[in-house]
Amino acid sequence: MGQALGCYQVDQSYVAIKEHFGKFDQILEPGCHCLPWCLGYQIAGALSLRVQQLDVRCETKTKDNVFVTVVASVQYRAVADKASDAFYRLTNTREQIQSYVFDVIRASVPKLELDAVFEQKNDIAKSVEEELEKAMSTYGYQIVQTLIVDIEPDINVKRAMNEINAAARLRLAANEKAEAEKILQIKKAEGEAESKYLSGLGIARQRQAIVDGLRDSVLAFSENVPGTTAKDVMDMVLVTQYFDTMKEIGASSKSSSVFIPHGPGAVKDIAMQIRDGLLQANASQI
Repeated sequence: MGQALGCYQVDQSYVAIKEHFGKFDQILEPGCHCLPWCLGYQIAGALSLRVQQLDVRCETKTKDNVFVTVVASVQYRAVADKASDAFYRLTNTREQIQSYVFDVIRASVPKLELDAVFEQKNDIAKSVEEELEKAMSTYGYQIVQTLIVDIEPDINVKRAMNEINAAARLRLAANEKAEAEKILQIKKAEGEAESKYLSGLGIARQRQAIVDGLRDSVLAFSENVPGTTAKDVMDMVLVTQYFDTMKEIGASSKSSSVFIPHGPGAVKDIAMQIRDGLLQANASQI
């Protein structure tokens, strides 16, 4: 902006207020204007039409008695058609806007609990914007947008909220870990049960095969050796198994000491004990 030889230049995005002997006369748009100062014309001042921003920090208390600092960002601009109202009717625009922001925030936040303040910050911003638009439009200003950019609880409250959140997450992690361990134990038990079941089937088949083999051996020996009875064959089988067992015990380097009768008469005693056990089992079934 500048003035020379009775001409005045208004820059882009600005308007100038022209007065005649101290009285408002005209709003000058951007460009060069004739200003005969000798006839009582003068420029009272200039007004920017650019969007301006004002950040307002307001401390208040929530419904659950927590002090918070709410930071509101107000974007506003002067209206070209009402530049005279914006220039003459307000002394300090920023303080006026700040007063309205304080009034709305301190009337809205105390009705809400802390969590609700965070959830409804857009509603608070809308209330502030509506109140500002209604009040500032009469002074030649337009409220472009109002934002609640930050909500800062007291430092002790913030620390407590973080601890509560951390405890909740730890509890959830512990529950998940316990559930995983439970599933692992169940699967392990199911695996062991299946393993024992299959092992039992194997042992049963093994014993069945032994019984079948003994039966076939007894029948074959009786047919090939005339005059032998099933008792003679069983005694011979028991002697063979007895010596095989003694051999395995002696060959094992990790086996503990086992004291058993090892004379020739021991085989007869073992055979008699087995036969007596079978006879007693048959008698009890009858």
